[in-house]
Amino acid sequence: MFYDIEMFREKLAGTRDERAHAIVVLTPSESKRLIAKAMLELPEVRRVREKGLLIISRGVTPAYIVEELLGDTLPKEICTAGIIADAKLATTIPRQRIGPWVFRDGALVDEPAETVMEEFTATDVSIKGANALDPEGNTGILVAGSSGGTIGFSWPLLSSRGSHLIQPVSLERLIPSVTKAYFMCGNTLFDTVMGKSCGLLPVVTSLVVTEIEALTVLTGVSAMHVSSGGVGGSEGSVILAMEGSEDTVARAYQLVESVKGEPPVLAPELARN
Repeated sequence: MFYDIEMFREKLAGTRDERAHAIVVLTPSESKRLIAKAMLELPEVRRVREKGLLIISRGVTPAYIVEELLGDTLPKEICTAGIIADAKLATTIPRQRIGPWVFRDGALVDEPAETVMEEFTATDVSIKGANALDPEGNTGILVAGSSGGTIGFSWPLLSSRGSHLIQPVSLERLIPSVTKAYFMCGNTLFDTVMGKSCGLLPVVTSLVVTEIEALTVLTGVSAMHVSSGGVGGSEGSVILAMEGSEDTVARAYQLVESVKGEPPVLAPELARN
């Protein structure tokens, strides 16, 4: 069937044309800023900002969330371990890395994330970015370490306790199938690599927040991913069509305009091995 049946019925009834519509373009850095703003408004995150544990793992997108929480600016290019830069799979220099970030009852604390996560209950929250997302809502995380890195430790713990694993990830990272990609990867599998060899760890139990969910959370608008790409600094852009009431669409459009001009993340100094 080529039509979503509900959309087809709306078209026949003419109700689609009674709504307001807009189309917007978000560069990767603009998408990250938009998603970060929405993350703070999720009920799970709002609750632990009052009382509970919140751990934000290293990652470029998670660093935007930390900026929103602290009202500060971070060198986001070193707020991660793994990174794709200089057109290769790479890692940052360990001694330069910033994060992860641990919050108790909304206050940033200097405690080891792995130790604090052992205290997690069903209402606590872990935020971790992703390198891939598929149409089923599954995510994939590139892992160079033999033990699976941060997600290799945290996912079993979070899943067994029923804690919240929330993943902010841009539609820029959409792939056909995380499961099929998993079977093609492995950090001891590849004979030749551009940079560091990586596996792809699939995650199927997280709450995923893309640009679409971000716009819905912040404005109530309905959005659809309709295209991607660009040139001259717009590479990786996500194009979204939005619809809703006139006021809702206007608010969503103004919100997107408010993040326009978000500077791209700089390339960090890379580890040699």
